[in-house]
Amino acid sequence: MSTSDSPSAPPSPDRSPAPPTGADSEPRPLIPFVRTGRVLVPLALFTALLLAVPGIVPNTPGRLGSLLESFRPWLGAAIPLLALVALLRRSAGAAVSLLVPTGVWLVLHGAALTAPDPHSVPETGYAVAQHNVGDDNTDPAGTARSLADTGADLIGLQEITPELLPAFSAILDSEYPHHVVSGTLGLWSRHPLDEVRNVPVRPATLGPEWTRGMLRARARTPDGDLAVYVAHLPSVRVGPTGFTTRLRDEAARVAGEALADEPLERIVLLGDLNGTIDDRGLGPITDRMDSTGGPLRFSWPETFPIARIDHVMTRGLEIERLLVMPATGSDHLPIYAHLNVPPTG
Repeated sequence: MSTSDSPSAPPSPDRSPAPPTGADSEPRPLIPFVRTGRVLVPLALFTALLLAVPGIVPNTPGRLGSLLESFRPWLGAAIPLLALVALLRRSAGAAVSLLVPTGVWLVLHGAALTAPDPHSVPETGYAVAQHNVGDDNTDPAGTARSLADTGADLIGLQEITPELLPAFSAILDSEYPHHVVSGTLGLWSRHPLDEVRNVPVRPATLGPEWTRGMLRARARTPDGDLAVYVAHLPSVRVGPTGFTTRLRDEAARVAGEALADEPLERIVLLGDLNGTIDDRGLGPITDRMDSTGGPLRFSWPETFPIARIDHVMTRGLEIERLLVMPATGSDHLPIYAHLNVPPTG
């Protein structure tokens, strides 16, 4: 029999198949449906763009632009998520691209990550406190005491209902002999108040039962007169039609006009504006006033703050420091600020 007719020898048990070559030799990504770089890099750059220029998002339909601006700092939450995907994809290029949104976020909000200075009463200038006390406040006396303990020269309050007013008056009136309450707005001051009036910010579609609004008074201080405004603008909601801000925006326009027409050089605005300083709907106010403290100083809701909708704003004064104070019986956190009189000349 010839050798070609003989049966072939079985393979040696010690011989293993040759290793694969080419593309098959590369490790498989843990998330195979995402192509390296083609999705992650554009997403990283788009996140950076939204952080830097949220105004590119139109406000129609549903006022999505205002909604994005209200929670602008939270866009940073996309960065660790994208970083995790880049790690699972083993994509160095995608990881490097995340440096762009990270840098933008740190420029915008990095300073707010540092611990604020401890609360203290300034020797010069003014100390002010702002608080929506909550119409269902569970501890009005304790809330009033915590506000008085700040040593503020001016205290602006919202949602002071007739039921809550006696508890606040019992504690604040003795230390703040000058005070005025209109609707559910209140202003307590260590300095004399006059020229008190209401600013008609109530939208036309709301009836007289709407007791929020804007209160204006002149405070006669040793360093000169201040125009003090206490404001509470209409609420906003997120629903099937989007971010409902029409009534608030309408009130903000009237409030902005009043601030623009204010004859006094120095203005203090204490308010629950139901919007953040980035929200374009508050532009009529924020374009005319100065604010500080960074949007990471969240004040609402008290249980897990996600936005600062309570504000201290000024014109003709410098905000040296802005703090969010500990919780009270309200669903908002109080705001405390030091205001300096800028040097002249």
